[in-house]
Amino acid sequence: MTIETRNGSWGTRARGIGLAAVRGLALALVTLPGALLGFTLSLVSIALVPVGIGVFTTPWVLTGVRVFADWRRVLAAEWCGVRIPSAYRPIPENAHAWARTYAMLRDPATWRDLRWLQVDMTAGFVTALLTAVLVLYPLEGLAVAAGLWRPLAELDGGYWYGFVHVTDQASALAAGALGVVLLSLAPLAPRLLTAHFRLTRAVLGAGQGELAERVRVLTETRRDAVDTSAAELRRIERDLHDGAQARLVAMGMDLGTIEMLLDKDPAQAKRLLAQARQSSADALTELRDLVRGIHPPVLAERGLGDAVRALALRLPVATEVTVELDDRPDAPVESAAYFAVSEVLTNAVKHSGADRIWIDLHQTEGMLRISVTDNGRGGALITAGSGLAGVERRLGTFDGVLAVGSPAGGPTMVTMEIPCA
Repeated sequence: MTIETRNGSWGTRARGIGLAAVRGLALALVTLPGALLGFTLSLVSIALVPVGIGVFTTPWVLTGVRVFADWRRVLAAEWCGVRIPSAYRPIPENAHAWARTYAMLRDPATWRDLRWLQVDMTAGFVTALLTAVLVLYPLEGLAVAAGLWRPLAELDGGYWYGFVHVTDQASALAAGALGVVLLSLAPLAPRLLTAHFRLTRAVLGAGQGELAERVRVLTETRRDAVDTSAAELRRIERDLHDGAQARLVAMGMDLGTIEMLLDKDPAQAKRLLAQARQSSADALTELRDLVRGIHPPVLAERGLGDAVRALALRLPVATEVTVELDDRPDAPVESAAYFAVSEVLTNAVKHSGADRIWIDLHQTEGMLRISVTDNGRGGALITAGSGLAGVERRLGTFDGVLAVGSPAGGPTMVTMEIPCA
């Protein structure tokens, strides 16, 4: 039993090291060109603002930089559990180009993004690349010792592995020994990847104005929560007035007519009685639908996992649900998560053209993480007045975040994170 446990532990560690190396290599391949392109376009666009051209290009370029930074925030949370808050100021809705550009350039987060791009293309690139090098370079030394030295030794000037000049089998074995020594550093790869994201957090995270920014965000989310609650109360009042209340009034009038016709025209009274019974059934159905819209019974009785599964069963698209929840979150968090998933699924069914949807719910480190992926046409954006913007406001009330990855042609992946406490 002990041997099996140790073997499993070593296997898990080896997989973690290998995964960190692959992720570090992927980051290195994306970091340098992405950061360099974003920083260059930003500088050129901002420099062209005084002549008028940059007024139209700057919002687009800076929005792209924000998408790039938010994508890195999602990776930091999912890969290493490093949370990097996103605190961009809202851009005026339906504003002209000058107002949008001015609002974005006044936002301190914009300049943090530009500083981060400089760090990302230098120290960020180096830390990401070293994560892969710690694992891949020792493997190269072992491959050289195993026979790869023969074609390499024929190169002009020979081949150097570290400080070992490889010319024959003996020097190849020395390179292999050096590779074994370097392989002892491979377990540092996951820590180096975490250091990469902590460096990202140190630059992207709010600086001296963090408290003021936090107060501003909380003020906005409180206002959004109040507005949402008021809109929900108006919707409930409207649904009761136009639906169940109207049917109950009509049923009361029918019962009054039945009372007068009971002796004079029993047949007509019988027909009106059947109509009143149907009206009562319709009113009861509408009341049940209204209650389900406020707080679904399955959510209260069986929890978020089963409530989302019930949502998936009602969709006209094949949906796969994976749930890994250690315990039930608080009721307000469950409710917010349920309605957020419901809105995202509604958007996917209406607009994506997908024929398959995947939903994943899991809990880790005090966070409820939900991802909804579809194989539709892509192109989903968080724009003012859209369903995704409403989801973002709903999650913001609970200090949650929303990230959308939806390239043209698909797939679309919507990721949500909500603190469980």
